Amino acid sequence: MPFDHDVYKKRFDEYAKEGLIVKSTQSFKIKLFLQKAESSLLIAKHHQEITPSKDEPPKIYWRYWAITISYYAMLYAAKAAILTKGYEVKDHHAAQVALGALFVPGKMEQEDLELLNQAHKIFEDEYVKYFEDARKESHTARYQARPSYTERQVDTIFENATKFIAKINLLLS
Repeated sequence: MPFDHDVYKKRFDEYAKEGLIVKSTQSFKIKLFLQKAESSLLIAKHHQEITPSKDEPPKIYWRYWAITISYYAMLYAAKAAILTKGYEVKDHHAAQVALGALFVPGKMEQEDLELLNQAHKIFEDEYVKYFEDARKESHTARYQARPSYTERQVDTIFENATKFIAKINLLLS
């Protein structure tokens, strides 16, 4: 589904009314969430690269966790970013909605940033898509009896998580 800024703004308002997105002044958590994001990404990389011994579970099970940890790294970075706008989220969908509503600029805002030579501050909708894809794959990895993932699929999710966290760090610096 293509990104629709108006839909994200509408869902943001709905989630705020439901208490899934709430105002927050706890900015001290920003640094903590960024640390969790970066550390989780390192742990995901370890799971991705591990070569299990014959006494350990097969590689496919390590891949499940690499996907899940990569997603959670993105979630922690998202929570840090959302806090910079004065909000906290109560679930995974609310995090995605808040990202889209608060960080993906509308067309006019994007043009202004480009004119001011601050294009690096644009949080493109592709990052929301990375988050959504990782959330879905993480859910599948956790709850399906035995999904199979190729090394390439795990690499893609990990690479997207790495780009996502780097972009959040760039936005917050």
